[in-house]
Amino acid sequence: MERYFGTYQTFRTVSKKDAAVLMGSNTLVGDRYRINLTMDEGVHRAWLINKFNETIGYFDDGFSRELSLFTAEGLELVGILSFVAFTETPEPGEYWGQAAVIGYSPHYAEEFNRFIDGVCGLIGKGIRPKLALNGPAVDEIINSNGTWLPSEREPLPEKQRGMALLKTRRGFIDGLVEAGRTGNKGCYILSWAFLLALVAAIIIGLKSCGVF
Repeated sequence: MERYFGTYQTFRTVSKKDAAVLMGSNTLVGDRYRINLTMDEGVHRAWLINKFNETIGYFDDGFSRELSLFTAEGLELVGILSFVAFTETPEPGEYWGQAAVIGYSPHYAEEFNRFIDGVCGLIGKGIRPKLALNGPAVDEIINSNGTWLPSEREPLPEKQRGMALLKTRRGFIDGLVEAGRTGNKGCYILSWAFLLALVAAIIIGLKSCGVF
């Protein structure tokens, strides 16, 4: 059985309506996702599910089938949101993104989960470590008890005409949201206070301009 598999893979959203979840605060760059594998009329489909059990997108048939094979071999699968993008064409436009996808042998669950936590941290900062690793690099992960991280980087895809990268890293508010998730009530309150202050500032600015 393989010990490790890693790559970055494009995912799609079902519709613009479903993309609302992708753009919300429940879906942060660097978040860890569950991958749910389904079969519909003989077609493999791998879905990305966030920690709130919301579906944010799906992988294409070929990659979904590949993930199904890895699962059949006994690998555990994890997705990590890398970026969110919007493309104007074909109309009416499409929300999509890339996720880091990592498969690992459950025999080394502790080591690889620590490694994945480190990868999540880097991606949350906008750093995309290379994940297509060879045998010696996998040995490094295991021998370091998961603390080793790749030094090589994976660049973002080149921007095309009509394409906008909407989320590529966590910002200040995202950090407060994450702190609130982990039970830090002070940060949770601070995040709401910041948002309310921002809204108030916008309203005051509009009033001063005579908008209303």
